[in-house]
Order: sequence, then structure tokens, then C-alpha cells
Amino acid sequence: MNLIAIDTATEKFSVALAVEQRNCVDTWLFEADVGMRHSELVMDGIDALVQKAALAPSDIDGVVCMGGPGSFTGLRIGFSLAKGFALSLGIPFAPIPTLDCLAWPFSSWPGIAVPVLDAKKRAFFCALYHEGRRLNSDMDATPSEIAFALASNFSSHVRVREGEREQALLFGPGAEKLFGELMLLFEDNPSFADIQLIIRYGKGIRWGNAETLLEIARATGIFTAGGDESNSNLFAGPEYIRKSDAEINLGNQNLPHI
Repeated sequence: MNLIAIDTATEKFSVALAVEQRNCVDTWLFEADVGMRHSELVMDGIDALVQKAALAPSDIDGVVCMGGPGSFTGLRIGFSLAKGFALSLGIPFAPIPTLDCLAWPFSSWPGIAVPVLDAKKRAFFCALYHEGRRLNSDMDATPSEIAFALASNFSSHVRVREGEREQALLFGPGAEKLFGELMLLFEDNPSFADIQLIIRYGKGIRWGNAETLLEIARATGIFTAGGDESNSNLFAGPEYIRKSDAEINLGNQNLPHI
């Protein structure tokens, strides 16, 4: 199958195209640090990839995008584009949870893997994984809440050899900020003395994830040859976790009763 992947969940946006040949799969990638300018570049990026692969739009068999959490605006753009492709081309579409996607390359990590997005307001979007298995649902949490979640899940799910410290690997766009916050907490609280925080720098901190979306789609068999005729995912929407500022502000208004 020829698949397009769209990652607009963070400021580091990326799109990727996988073209299945007889004996291999060729992949093309476009990514850029765009801030909140996803809408200005995403279609140009996709057009460039399709042209490089010498494909026509009708040659695309499926499209995946980030399912959230992430940037409210970015997620809406990604879903709109993916659904637009699915409807206009008659191909299947599927969202993939953002934190699952970030965690995928670290499935073999022996400790707890923690993909992190900065959720602002001194909170973070994250989840905990062990050897590729999700340990909890998506969190919109403060550093102290994340610290206690780590301690609880180490005691419940991860067996550590005697004399070794429990290792938690932080990665993703919000990892550096959370790492600093957690280190301050750990220094003042002996309850966390057995947990060793490790941060993945370089591409593990800030990078686009469209290629990983493609890898997940192919490895998990989200799509089958011929596509999904009903395409029920067209009714899906982004997983925001929290309300937007606009929704919160609206809820705080004293609206007149009718």
C-alpha cells in the first residue's frame, strides 16, 4: 500500500510518504520547525513528496495522522487534511494516538519510557510505557503527579535487579522541561531516591514523527488491501485531553438565562 502520514501535533511538523515496491518500501519525508504555521506548509510538503515519488493522487491507498494529544490547532489541521484525502480519494483514514507514536521507537527500553509534551500552565501531556506496553491512560499532569505515577508504576509493573536503580527515560518535545522539574522534586524527596531519570537528547527531544506513523500503520495492519469501504474513522476527532482556553473562558462567563 502507498500511505501518507501527517504529523501536525507539535511545532515540529512532518509529513511522510511510503511507496510499496515489489521487494521494498521507499519512504520520502518532509519536516520543518514551523511553530503554528502548519497550514501554510503542509499541503506544499505533501505535494512535493508525491511529485518526488512520481505518483498521482489516485495512487495513494491510505492516510494516517496524529490522534492527539497535542496542539489544538495543529491536530485540527491534521485531521481536516487526512479526512479530506480520505473523502476525495475514497481511501481509508486512521488516527494514531500521539503518545503511542512517540513511545514506539522506545519499545525495547527495559525501564519506564515516558513520552512528554509541554501542555503549558505548568502541566504536561504524557503516559508511561514498559517494554512497549502502555501502563496508564494519557495524563494532563503536574510534575509532582507524574513523579508519584512513576513511583507507583515501578512498584507495580517493573522488576529491577537488586542493587540497581529504577530507570525512567524521558523523551519528546516537553522532556527537557519536565526533566528539570522532576529533578528538583527528586532532590527534596527521599521517596524518589531509587528512580534514575534519563533524558534522550538530540532527535529524541524534538523531531517530527510522520515516519513513525507510517511504521506503526504498516506493522499493526491498520489498513488492509482494498481499504475500508465504510471508513468509520471519518467520524473520529482529536483527543484533546483538556478543554481549550476558549472553552474554559466561555464556561466562566455568566451567560444570561433564556
